[in-house]
Amino acid sequence: MRMTVLASGSKGNSTVIASARTRILVDAGLSCRELLRRMRLVGEDPAELSAVLITHEHQDHIAGVGTLARKLRIPVFFTESTHRAWVRSLTPRTTMTYAQWLDKMQAEKELAQRAALEPSATEAGPVAEVDLCAGAEADEAPRTDPTSLPDVQYFRSGQDFQIGDLHITPFTIPHDAADPCGFVVHCPAEGIRMAVATDLGYMPPNVKAALKGTDVLLLESNHDLEMLKDGPYPWSVKQRVLSRVGHQSNHATAEFLARDYDGGAHTIVLGHLSEQNNNPALALLAAQEALGHKPKLLGNRVVLAEQGLPLDPIRL
Repeated sequence: MRMTVLASGSKGNSTVIASARTRILVDAGLSCRELLRRMRLVGEDPAELSAVLITHEHQDHIAGVGTLARKLRIPVFFTESTHRAWVRSLTPRTTMTYAQWLDKMQAEKELAQRAALEPSATEAGPVAEVDLCAGAEADEAPRTDPTSLPDVQYFRSGQDFQIGDLHITPFTIPHDAADPCGFVVHCPAEGIRMAVATDLGYMPPNVKAALKGTDVLLLESNHDLEMLKDGPYPWSVKQRVLSRVGHQSNHATAEFLARDYDGGAHTIVLGHLSEQNNNPALALLAAQEALGHKPKLLGNRVVLAEQGLPLDPIRL
């Protein structure tokens, strides 16, 4: 079994989890072309993907899902609320001010008045024939609906489901999205469990429980508190990141690793590091210090997921 983080960060997130028989993609936050390129870089054949699983509808987790799923003809698994939120985000919406609405009403009134004053077609004489087919070919050119998918499958957090030989347990996470979740992916034949838990405002009891007994853990370590406070973000964005539905700091991740983590993972991948408000060395140091009393001989290796390059596959 293996986990390959293709990208992790505010510009795009995507991870391949695979057994010998089944290969799934957790999130598709890069363009389709970039996802395919990165998969090939690490030796993953996109044609062998079984499905895409979506954690939530934010662009850095879902940007390429439509194009990728249509190209590969594979199902996409969402919660129903996440799917609806994604569809709404891609549905054009028009809004206008009250003044614009008044102008529109006035223009329509004037148009109706002019039409009433003009002679009818029968009084004005024969009307030149109009080629009704002119331009029709262009109008009927196929346009792909960005929300169309070859197959949509719904799941609910807390209810297990299966794709091939992979058993998947989705769990609710605290984040400012419609119905965000993380995943534990279990391959009974191999006895291995891998988990994806990013975009966490904090670590509630259900997340801590879900992450017990995992062999590979992708865990958020988004920001250094001082760098975020002194950084370039507007105060409103800083408040959002620091909130209980925002992102988890290096300190919060280290606190979990020191107090609640069971110490059984082979590898811990620190992900979703902020490029503006974190330093990889700080994230790594905080995690390693927190793991100081955990067994080190065969486990608890800490690696950093990157935004610009895929990680080498973690194989167990």
